[in-house]
Amino acid sequence: MKRISTVLFAAVVGMGTPSAWSQAGAPLLLGEPPVLDPAERILLRPGELPAVRLTADILYRILAAEIAAQRGEYGQATEYMYSLARETSDPRLAKRAFQFAMAARDLGAALRAAKQWVLVSPNDPDAVASSLALSASSGQSSGLASNLRERIESASNKERAIAEAASIVGKMSDKRVAYEVLENALPDSVRSIPLAQLALADAAWQAEDAVGALEAAREALRLAPDSEMAAQRVLEYGLKVDSRAAIRDTEEYIKKYPDMRRLRLLLINRLVLRHEFDAALAHVADMRRRAPEDFDLLYTEAEVNARAERYDRAKELLNQYIEVQEQRGSALPDKASTAGGDESEARLLLVQIAEKQGDLPEAVRQLDLIDDPSVRFQAQIHKAVLISRSGDLEGARRTLQALESQDDNERSVVALTLASIYRDSGRSEEAIKVLEKADADLPETPEIKYDLAMLYERQGRYDDFERLMRQIIELSPDNANAYNSLGYTFADRNVNLDEAEELLEQALELEPDNPYILDSVGWYLYRTGDYAGAVEYLRRSWYQLPSGEVAAHLGEVLWMMQRKDEAREIWKQGLDHEPENEVLLKTLKRFGVRPEKAR
Repeated sequence: MKRISTVLFAAVVGMGTPSAWSQAGAPLLLGEPPVLDPAERILLRPGELPAVRLTADILYRILAAEIAAQRGEYGQATEYMYSLARETSDPRLAKRAFQFAMAARDLGAALRAAKQWVLVSPNDPDAVASSLALSASSGQSSGLASNLRERIESASNKERAIAEAASIVGKMSDKRVAYEVLENALPDSVRSIPLAQLALADAAWQAEDAVGALEAAREALRLAPDSEMAAQRVLEYGLKVDSRAAIRDTEEYIKKYPDMRRLRLLLINRLVLRHEFDAALAHVADMRRRAPEDFDLLYTEAEVNARAERYDRAKELLNQYIEVQEQRGSALPDKASTAGGDESEARLLLVQIAEKQGDLPEAVRQLDLIDDPSVRFQAQIHKAVLISRSGDLEGARRTLQALESQDDNERSVVALTLASIYRDSGRSEEAIKVLEKADADLPETPEIKYDLAMLYERQGRYDDFERLMRQIIELSPDNANAYNSLGYTFADRNVNLDEAEELLEQALELEPDNPYILDSVGWYLYRTGDYAGAVEYLRRSWYQLPSGEVAAHLGEVLWMMQRKDEAREIWKQGLDHEPENEVLLKTLKRFGVRPEKAR
């Protein structure tokens, strides 16, 4: 399966949610609960830099490495920088070599660079962490736990040593091994320190051991009853084990510590996700009684009501919030920019509500009221999309043309948006003209090439499609979508299957859990006769992306395996999700199954 658009998803579709434009200091968004950060890591002061004169040769080699990296030639960049690091003993160059090797996904070279980094900067915890974690990820974890234990036992600052150990194991790719290493690294003498239990809780959670995570979080809270970090983890990890008990216990805890704002906001978030809106609003009301000056709670209450589809109350609260922000901006000119950002969040939520109520003119009006420079451009892009939905394509085009793009990225977004508007209106030729001009003006923009290639593919212009996809791969070697789209198209057309395999393997290596890529791999395996393998990958894709196209593919494979009842059931579910999906309807017609019979 191919993605239709990449940039447009982030730049246009994502605009429907205020969280896409959240600013620092903005009110809590229910889609973005407080992050349960591990304890802050304390960095050691790096050692003195070597006294090496910057010669013309060294400068040339540094530039050569950076230019190679910009071209995506990370292996060459790693070798340049690693050899320089060894010659100069400069930790900055060793660190850069490590970064290039990681970008190249060459763990052997990364480990070699990390060891050089440690050699020249033994007191830099980032260097030590990178070296030890890579050694462990390479199967050399036998000495890691004992090494960390020795460091903790000999440290004068135990909390710092625990935090550094947690950081080191956090870099390991195998999270279950990381949890075991940390468990063995913490001596009994530090397990009564709350931070140790928090570190264990987080490691267990990353290892998908929710029970172990909850037990450690509870122990941390027992050791530090007023720790909000511990209480947050008890809630978050407990929800996975016994959600009702986790909420009940958190509500009891809040009775003792009612002023823990982040914990209460996290609880409100989780209650909303469970559609327990009245309980969430009760907590907001109690918080407002306790802190009437906390005007951000107006926004939180509005968002809960919006999620509950109580739109009139949500709009009333948002307008109150906007009025407060305008007053704060007038009273505190030096903070006007922050207030403006907060006001924009409220207007974006009003845009959402208007769209859900089918009131596009009101949504456009609210977008025009946004004057915060940081979101003004995106607001006008979304305005153009809404105008096009009302059928006024010329008005949408004028809105886009009126935008003063500040850079190539904004210019590409304008072109991609206009092309998307034409494409969705059935005017593919005009969309192609827009993108062809944009590709000529901005020839190194993979997103423009991708959308243009997809339009060519729809028209059966496979040579042009293939040419652009290969250009994308050359420009952006880590672009999983390009490998996937080209590989899928070869498999779907039953051509170049050997290359299709290579392309899809590369895509899968870059994004192993991407449902689009899983679908493509499954479809390739079906084309090559590996039905069992195809079902495995297609089911994995279906669980993440229950779309009509994936249902069409999975159902077809099951049908060919004579598992026709299972095929009909998958097709039925696909129709429930996307009753007009073209690929699914064509598949049903090909096998003589009427849609109503599949249902």
